[in-house]
Order: sequence, then structure tokens, then C-alpha cells
Amino acid sequence: MKKADILFIGAGRMAEAVVSGVVKTSRETFGTITMANRSNKEKLKHLQSTYGVQMTTDWLKAVQENDIIVFATPPQTHEELLRALSPHISGQLVVTVAAGIDPEFLEDRLPEKTPVCWIMPNTAAQIGMSMSTYTCGRSVESHHRPYIEALLNAIGPAEELTSEQVHNLTAVTGSAPAFIYYVEKALEEAAVKYGISEEQARRLVVQMMKGSVAMLEAGHSPDDLMEQVASPGGSTAEGLRVLDTYGVDRMFQQAVQAANEHARAQGEES
Repeated sequence: MKKADILFIGAGRMAEAVVSGVVKTSRETFGTITMANRSNKEKLKHLQSTYGVQMTTDWLKAVQENDIIVFATPPQTHEELLRALSPHISGQLVVTVAAGIDPEFLEDRLPEKTPVCWIMPNTAAQIGMSMSTYTCGRSVESHHRPYIEALLNAIGPAEELTSEQVHNLTAVTGSAPAFIYYVEKALEEAAVKYGISEEQARRLVVQMMKGSVAMLEAGHSPDDLMEQVASPGGSTAEGLRVLDTYGVDRMFQQAVQAANEHARAQGEES
């Protein structure tokens, strides 16, 4: 398999996370890595010095010199960028990491038979721990897949799904980390009220969450684990009763639905 040259359009946190992972794990798969950013030249210089990548401010010219184009820009920028890109595409693999921008959206705006892929990572990509979902377009062939897999492996585990499933699970894997941080913050604030420092509260809550996740990873079901902790009539059961009273489970489900609907709407507005 020949090395592929890759161009990143956008140089924000997600682009940096993917590039950082690629540099660490996949240099045998990718050749030249080039990053383009419309306005923040200082960020490009930082990325160049940190990861040894090339930088450009003329991304359309760079398209012709690369095998893979990765869009790491907000959803609302894609319409304009794809319109500009289309005349310069001649078989390159086009990838996006933007919410709501599915393969059908890309294929409708690019030359026929352009191979495209939609990847939905999350913020843990910054430490190589993203749980990403992805889906490929109609023209992705077997020789494209090692490059897609290398991009994904650079930021963590991934699951290939249908386009509709990626839309519907955007909130569960992409947005839900923010929901978890919300819960973590609330528990920290509750702990601080009992006279410990914020630093102590952070250590207590983070370690509790790590241990809880480890129990799930060990194969225990959430119901079994709750039963282990919450003895009938005990203090934990009383806390769970409050959560049930306020319908916290339904609130999370509604949050997932709201995030999904907003992400889909962004793609449609684009």
C-alpha cells in the first residue's frame, strides 16, 4: 500500500487531534501531511513546529497535490468549500468530521463517483480515546479503507454504521461527553459543599467515575451494578429515588434527541 498525502482543511482542535494521532500511529500509511487554515496563521505555525506538518494558505492548489482531503471545519462552511473544491477533484478521497454532513450531502456536491466518508469523533480524540462512528459513501472501495481505518485508529476505537445511524447516534457518542462533564461538575459542586477543596473534589469524583466505567468494561450491566450499590431502603436507593422523581433518565433522552435534531438541521441548512 502506497503512502497517501493528506490535506486538512481547518486547523482547530479536532484537526489537531487527528494529526497528532496520525503522527504517532500512522506515519507508515501517510506521506506528506498539509494543513490549511483561512485566518489563524499563528495556529498553522504552531502545528508545523509541533508535528512537522506542512502548512498552506492556498488550499485549492494543495488539493491537486494530495490523495485525501479532510474537512475539519464547521458544518455551515461545507456548502461554500465543496463548491470551490468540486472543480479540482479527480478521484481524491474526501472525508469530513462535521456534524450533519453525511455522504449523501458530499456526493451531491462533488463529481460523480468521488469516494467520500463521514467520521463523527468526540473530544476524547485529543487523547486518542474517541469513540467514533463513521459511514462511507457509495464509491469507497477496498483500497480506500486502510486509509480511513488509519485515520480512525489514530484517535481511538470506531464503529461503522449506516448514515442514518450516525445521524441518530451523533449525540450519544459525539455530544454526550459534554453531558458527562455536566454530571461530573454537579457532583464536584456537591462534594465541595461538605468542606473539601475543589482539587480534592475533582480527584474524588474523577476516580469514582473511572472505577464505575471500569466495572462496566468488565462486563457488568448498569442494572446489576446499581443493584449492587443500592440496597433496598438504603441511602443510595434514596438518591436514585430523587433521580427518578425528577425524570433524569428522560432528561438525558431528550438531550440526545435535541442534539441530534440540531446536528441534522445544521446539515440541512448547509
